[in-house]
Amino acid sequence: MGPLTDKYCIVGVGETEHMRPSNRTTLSMGIEAVKNACEDAGLDPRSIDGITSYQAMDSCSGTQIAQALGMRLNYTVDIMGGGSSTEALIAHAVGLLEGGYCKRMVIFRSMNGRSGRRMGGQAPGGPMAPMPIAGPGDMGRVWGFTTPAQMFGISCMRYMRDYGMQPETLGRIAIAHRNNALLNPKSIMRDKGALTMEDYLSSRWVSKPFRLFDCCLETDVAAALIIVPREEAYDLKQPPVYIMGGTARTMADSPVWNYSRDEIHRVGGFYGSQRLFGMSGVHQEDINLMSSYDAFTFTALIQVEAYGFAPRGEAAAYIDEGNLEIDGARPHNTSGGHLSEGYTHGISMVIENARQLRHRADDSCPDWERGIHTFDRSKGCRQVKKADVAACLGWGTETTSSSCILRR
Repeated sequence: MGPLTDKYCIVGVGETEHMRPSNRTTLSMGIEAVKNACEDAGLDPRSIDGITSYQAMDSCSGTQIAQALGMRLNYTVDIMGGGSSTEALIAHAVGLLEGGYCKRMVIFRSMNGRSGRRMGGQAPGGPMAPMPIAGPGDMGRVWGFTTPAQMFGISCMRYMRDYGMQPETLGRIAIAHRNNALLNPKSIMRDKGALTMEDYLSSRWVSKPFRLFDCCLETDVAAALIIVPREEAYDLKQPPVYIMGGTARTMADSPVWNYSRDEIHRVGGFYGSQRLFGMSGVHQEDINLMSSYDAFTFTALIQVEAYGFAPRGEAAAYIDEGNLEIDGARPHNTSGGHLSEGYTHGISMVIENARQLRHRADDSCPDWERGIHTFDRSKGCRQVKKADVAACLGWGTETTSSSCILRR
């Protein structure tokens, strides 16, 4: 175990609803999310003295949130980044709290990801925003290589060629996440009904090998989580969720240009896995549920391999056996994830895992007894049978990855 294992806890989580469109500012949504997280923890926002956020020049600042809520901060920073940021900022928070820079920290993400700046670069009602041709862009954008679907699709195509994976495996990921979303009142896709393999295979191409249902949703949303020392966590409103360890933007080899590497689908998680489990003091077999960043079905699949839940080249067999289902061996993205709940750049996955570990993912579930209950899909419940240790696997690009392991 690491020297800080279990010393700090997630004690509050909160979010807005997923909206399309929100008709709100990111400041308004961020305030709501932070207030909801404070209410969840039983804390006054003014008692929090550290705040961090992540964005892509598409959000408000932590300082603005603090001013609106009357918080006097001892530390604040807003980093640039997307899907690998939540777990990295959890590590950031642990270090800052341990160093005494602040006493309580909140992490938030607020984004109008549908009605505002979209990840493909499009402005609402306008043309594609110009993107600078610099760095890796020198080798990609000049050839029209501009979107995440194109970038990650190349790695997926190579993986399919190298290991013989069929499209149906990606379809099973999309279907599993949709099934989970059907049990989640907050999910955008709950009212859309179940997704069948026929639906998946007949959906339109976005960028081969990705079809429509391989791609994440776009939503307007804000979410937040609060971290405090464990001694303080015992007196708060919710059962504490302990932070066992993690990684923060671990890089693969040759991080600047992914497609010059010998094995382009050997992603950052392969390099972070040993550090993650070594620091946390657990093994893959100890993990009861997991989340992995599903900007696309393939990003979820390759993380399963990267962190050692399936041998190299065998993720398809692992998925085809139903292991990712909510009643499978290791439930995955139990809220529906980015494919079917809504897109939050990763923070909602950590929030879902925290609720699962509290055994409070769904308060409408039957048969509660001392926080342990019997899973019953027929009654519309998504709380998994055994939720003691969870892995949160972030994703920025193929060459950067962050992660953390949480326990109840």
